[in-house]
Amino acid sequence: MDNRYRRDHEMAYYSDASVIEEQLTAKKAIREYNTVMPFEPEKGLECLDRAGIIHGKNVYFEPPFHCEYGKHITLGENFYSNTGCVMLDVAKIRIGNNVMFGPNVSIYTAGHPIHPDSRNSGYEYGIPVTIGNNVWIGGSCVILPGVTIGDNTVIGAGSVVTKDVPANVCAAGNPCRVIREITEADRPYYYKDRKFDEEVWEKIK
Repeated sequence: MDNRYRRDHEMAYYSDASVIEEQLTAKKAIREYNTVMPFEPEKGLECLDRAGIIHGKNVYFEPPFHCEYGKHITLGENFYSNTGCVMLDVAKIRIGNNVMFGPNVSIYTAGHPIHPDSRNSGYEYGIPVTIGNNVWIGGSCVILPGVTIGDNTVIGAGSVVTKDVPANVCAAGNPCRVIREITEADRPYYYKDRKFDEEVWEKIK
């Protein structure tokens, strides 16, 4: 088995010349994306396509953005990431519709063996990450390999997500844990105990 096959099947693999060549193709396209955005959005979208990122409509990364392969990333419609997003997409990263990232969100599918002798061999691995629809990831969050985050969930700023998080909850912390469910009682509020004014509430209710 070659190392690209091993990588794509969640096996231990080594970053040989063929693996690095794939990375360089994406990194060239993303470097150009970070140069032209946000002032030339058509060129920026072309760069994402050239990197191999699969995406729906209305997708935007505030520069700078970094990924490893591009082609392992699938984004739904209406995706927004603030500045400093890092996606180490050794394995698949799947993100649903209407997802927002705060600044400096990092998704790591990549990992290395724990034992130093095994780690020093140079072998590594990638395990997929999945994020559902209508999810908000707060600034400076880190999402680790193998994690799934359910629909409609909010992850508080600064969290380190080490395990799956269910749908329809607020979760935060290091390690990230569920704080409470999101319910209909939350709908009229935009921040803590502050309600939408009537003008806005009429548009969104």
